[in-house]
Amino acid sequence: METGTAEMPDTPDTPDTSGGEPAWIGLPRALLSLRRLLLVVWLTPLTVATGVLLGVFAGPVWAVFAVLPGGLMAWGWLLLGRNWRSWRYAERVDDLLIKRGVLWREETVVPYGRMQLVEVTSGPLARKFGLASVQLHTAAAATDATLPGLVPEEAQRLRDRLTELGEARSAGL
Repeated sequence: METGTAEMPDTPDTPDTSGGEPAWIGLPRALLSLRRLLLVVWLTPLTVATGVLLGVFAGPVWAVFAVLPGGLMAWGWLLLGRNWRSWRYAERVDDLLIKRGVLWREETVVPYGRMQLVEVTSGPLARKFGLASVQLHTAAAATDATLPGLVPEEAQRLRDRLTELGEARSAGL
């Protein structure tokens, strides 16, 4: 599994002002690696424990049912890839767009003038993988939004830009 900073698509220095389709930016591949590592760390011991316990207490034939958690791990591996590919964000003139979801697609629009707080957080595992998350807080709790797993430099750039745009837009109210 790869660690450290991951490839990140070029980020626009200025938001889309053409009125057309915005420039969507995906999340770094390191986020997918981190989530898959966590999947394996949690489900491998479960698979082994299931096989051993069933083998000891129910007989060796029943130990075959240990493939169920293993199958769940394989299915989760694929689903994590699809979920990771579904995350996108785009900066526009007046707002930030966040798209996510495979089955239930969700698009969040956060107007710059409504932002009250922009936080950048990074836990120990995220730092090991070179990742940080940006949490956007607005007056309405329903429009709070998170961008997980950004490269720290991009997270800080986005925080500074959103804060600057938020102050400029709210001053005009």
